[in-house]
Amino acid sequence: MYKKTIAELKVRIPAFVRLLNIHSALAVAGMIGPLMLTIGDLTASLSDPNYSLALTRIGWLQTIGFLALGLLVEVFAAGLLFNIKRVRWFYEGIAIFVLFGFAMLLIGAFRTDAVGVARTLEGRIHGLTASTAFTLFPVALLCLMPSIKRDDDWKNLYRYTGITFILAVVFLIITKIFQEKSGWFGLAERLLVWNMILWVEVSAVNLFAISLKRGQKSALADKSASISEDF
Repeated sequence: MYKKTIAELKVRIPAFVRLLNIHSALAVAGMIGPLMLTIGDLTASLSDPNYSLALTRIGWLQTIGFLALGLLVEVFAAGLLFNIKRVRWFYEGIAIFVLFGFAMLLIGAFRTDAVGVARTLEGRIHGLTASTAFTLFPVALLCLMPSIKRDDDWKNLYRYTGITFILAVVFLIITKIFQEKSGWFGLAERLLVWNMILWVEVSAVNLFAISLKRGQKSALADKSASISEDF
């Protein structure tokens, strides 16, 4: 009776849902994080064209976006850890990626200072963690690239990862050249952030596809086992 009930439930559950697993959940975390930051940033931008969005009346949306991104990046890091072939510098890359996620959390937790006013402790922490996060990200990619190149499920992202690394370094240098008082600083920093979160989004989608393949293999194995039991 119990086996019959389980069998009936499996039939009613859509095939796609049956393919989902813990790796799918880790991938979804990586997919949602960048989307939340993008939605918060765009909403605040449309409400106030000024750069210092966190200081406007709707700046809390961007703050929540950074907090969510940082937290979900930490979860997504576990997905990378368990789903990429481990080559030299892999664990260092994962550790740096985790630190990057933590830094993004701090960016959201501590607000920046308005341009032209005296620096506060909160503003200094925000600036330091932002510089740290922007520096850690390309380093993490550099460490992960050998593993990505040698993994059949990830090597299709190797060139894209290399391009993202180059852009991350270029945008980082540009933000160092342009000071906060410059009108170009805000644009440069946005491009820097969008380049990073786009890589997270693309990688999370790839991880989700990998998790579905795992689910499919598991379903086929269960079906084969069931047929064997019948005989």
